[in-house]
Amino acid sequence: MAKEDYYKVLGIDRDSGADDVKKAYRKRAMQYHPDRNPGDAEAEKKFKELNEANDVLSDEQKRAAYDRFGHDAFEQGGAGGGAGFGQGFGSGFADIFDEMFGDFAGRGGGRGGRRASRGADLRYNMEITLAQAYNGAKTNIRVPASVQCKDCSGIGSKGGAQPDTCPACHGHGSVRAQQGFFTIERTCPTCQGQGKVIKEACPACSGSGRTQQEKTLAVTIPAGVEDGTRIRLAGEGEAGMQGAAAGDLYIFISVATHRIFNREGPNIYCKVPIPITIAALGGQIEVPTVDGGRARITIPAGTQSGHQFRLKTKGMSVLRSKGRGDMFVQANVETPVNLSKRQKELLREFDAESGGAKNNPQSEGFFSKVKDLWEDLKD
Repeated sequence: MAKEDYYKVLGIDRDSGADDVKKAYRKRAMQYHPDRNPGDAEAEKKFKELNEANDVLSDEQKRAAYDRFGHDAFEQGGAGGGAGFGQGFGSGFADIFDEMFGDFAGRGGGRGGRRASRGADLRYNMEITLAQAYNGAKTNIRVPASVQCKDCSGIGSKGGAQPDTCPACHGHGSVRAQQGFFTIERTCPTCQGQGKVIKEACPACSGSGRTQQEKTLAVTIPAGVEDGTRIRLAGEGEAGMQGAAAGDLYIFISVATHRIFNREGPNIYCKVPIPITIAALGGQIEVPTVDGGRARITIPAGTQSGHQFRLKTKGMSVLRSKGRGDMFVQANVETPVNLSKRQKELLREFDAESGGAKNNPQSEGFFSKVKDLWEDLKD
């Protein structure tokens, strides 16, 4: 079966430059890479064709021979004779493969062996009270995680002996196989790309270099933290494989809802019921503050529901600052209930003595607008 034209394989024109060849190959190679299409024979075939086309068109001499003789330039005994193309033919492809798929395929750069995997990061959800968010706190947490094996010091070999150089790849972490004109480079199956092998695995960790253990960590919560704040403890995540660096532990803070206070950033809001007599005549009340103390507020005569009183610097602590937010107290005028007969009589006398808009400006103004509306509807 005749081979497809290399330019068509990459989807480029014959006058395309070297950069166009490289871009086209990268785009299509990512699409048909076997790791992205497991078990797809057609994708594997297409990927091989792309490699073959790229090896020729990315090299000036090979491309010139291909443009002149076509596929015959690389057939045994063909017009081009394949002169100069056999030795090191796959090196260009190997370099591009390393660049494109090194991390994706788990090769970690190939030569010199792959670095052992860094430990995974961990997440810990912590709920704190509003008081703890205001004052800050110190607490201990228990985290189940993998830790470095003490028996082998994380190396993975019995007694902590240093691993030997892999005999299959000689420490490179990858092996190469010649397929015709192509050199295919793969992760070494003996050492899994590490470049080193353990003769006798540590019995405590089975060669992984880490064991499961619950550890206790001291955590400092700074004053002023908000809901969703993230605290990072470097190196307190999962231990790395075979002595590699450990991951980090991230603590996500959630602040529990308070039964009295509502928080918005550095400010605190509080709704306080006020007896109708104090709202009408004026007076003083005491309200709690987030720091556990009390604050006195002077209520002017005629205070209406919804009116807010601002208490400066009585709000939350501000993270990484000496400042504090403000506290806003909203007055909720309370209507008396369960009135006695005498109290009802007094209220009726009060109502009879009231001067309409003079004593009740809001209600009189509202019903005046309603009256005008009704008059407009009649017209």
